[in-house]
Amino acid sequence: MALGIHYLNDDPSWFPAAELALAEPPGLLAIGGDLAPERLYCAYQQGIFPWFNEDEPVLWWSPDPRAIVLPQDIRQNKSLRKFLKKSEYSVSINLAFERVISGCAEPRADNEGTWILPQMQLGYVQLYKQGKAHSIEVWQDDQLVGGLYGVLVGHCFCGESMFSKQANASKLALLILGKLMAQSNHAFIDCQLPNPYLMSMGATLLSRDVFLKKLRLAVETAMPKSTFSPKFIEWRTLLGKHDNS
Repeated sequence: MALGIHYLNDDPSWFPAAELALAEPPGLLAIGGDLAPERLYCAYQQGIFPWFNEDEPVLWWSPDPRAIVLPQDIRQNKSLRKFLKKSEYSVSINLAFERVISGCAEPRADNEGTWILPQMQLGYVQLYKQGKAHSIEVWQDDQLVGGLYGVLVGHCFCGESMFSKQANASKLALLILGKLMAQSNHAFIDCQLPNPYLMSMGATLLSRDVFLKKLRLAVETAMPKSTFSPKFIEWRTLLGKHDNS
């Protein structure tokens, strides 16, 4: 199969090999299909994800290089540790997935639009109901002030988006995700594309080939179901475990 744009067919499990993605635009692999949960999950298992704007067809990507975070490499700088010691935030897992994805879809101060369109939200909510997508929520009193969501494939958490309405809320969500994933020695967080925020939190870049090899190993075994069971957690106790920051 040659490099170039590929068009998806009616088989929700079929994607061209991720290695065939274009160099320009960087990482574009395929066009078409839908965001049904089966197709979405098959994509993530192969290192592929959807990303498109409202006036575009569904576009599928596998960029090179790829940004990931190893759980043990997530950084807490001095100011963040100081903030968290005084914070009155509470943290939950999988108790407000739809609210988290809605929060992530809200336009940011520096961006008029959003790529998390209603059909994308529906697809991920369906994955959540199947136990394949998960969220971490950060609360201040009874107000949701931050969080993140993504798709879990084996020992890889494919992070999709995060949001924060109060200081450091999304950073706390990422720290908690790292501690949850650290229960496996082979776990990692796929961040897809690098940005200054993620790099400051400990993200690193891998070539696509290295990333795909790592992903193929990760999808062979599942994380324990209890890892993302819906609940509020004692996050200070969790962050205190094996904290070498």
